[in-house]
Parts: sequence; C-alpha cells; structure tokens
Amino acid sequence: MKARILLAAMAAVFCMAAAADPSERLPDPAQEARARHIFQQVRCLVCQNESIDDSQAELARDLRHIVRDQIRAGRSDGEVKRFLVDRYGEFVLLRPSFSLGNAVLWGGPFLVVLFGLALLIGRLRSRNPEPEAELDAADSERLRRLQDGPS
Repeated sequence: MKARILLAAMAAVFCMAAAADPSERLPDPAQEARARHIFQQVRCLVCQNESIDDSQAELARDLRHIVRDQIRAGRSDGEVKRFLVDRYGEFVLLRPSFSLGNAVLWGGPFLVVLFGLALLIGRLRSRNPEPEAELDAADSERLRRLQDGPS
C-alpha cells in the first residue's frame, strides 16, 4: 500500500514538473490558472490522445506558449480556443463543440449498420419458399408402389 502511494506521488511530481516549465509560467497566478485550464482542453497534435498539459512534444510546448501569449494579451478563454481552432482546426480541442458535421461523423457508422440490418431483415422476410404441391391420385399411387418395392 505504501509503495503504491509513493509511486503515485512520484508520478504526480514528475507530471507536474514535466507539464510546466517555471520559466514559461505567467507571473499572474490567476492568468496561469486560466492557461492551465485551457491546456487541459487542447489536444497535442503530435500525441493526439494527450492534452498539451500532459505532452512533452515540441508542438505542445509551442501551443502552451501561444495560449500563454493570448492570455497575456487579455483574450478570454473562448477567444483563445477560437484562435486555436481557426489555426489548427476543431481537432485541436479534446472535446469539440456539437455541430451537424460532428453528429454525422459519430452517428454515420451506426446509421450504416442499422440500414444494413433493415435491408437484411427485409430480404429475409420477402423470401417466401414456394409451398409444396400436394400429390394427385396418380402420383400418390406411384409413390406407394415405389415404397412397397417389387412384389
């Protein structure tokens, strides 16, 4: 138990040290807190599954610098995010805003599967096997003679 706590504490210290170089921090703690909040919402375009707060890539460092410059210039959080989206596309946000294009991207595969299932069910239902024709008297007599065998 103690080893786990020690390991978690060391990992936390390493992550905090790696995520923010003290020389890059903004002098105003409120501005730095805003910047850190934005860092957690912006995707590293190199790592693609990490925020720029967690990434060690050069591009993430550059993006952190851009965000700090934007905040230093007095822009709001929304304006900073819009600037990044205009420059890098909506993919830069870890949680992109809801739009029709995003809904189609996320819902499209499900709609294709549902359409395929509906098509399959329709095909299976429309396939009617022909009912077997009943034997007439002559065929019934012939069948009976074949079953009885030579006599």
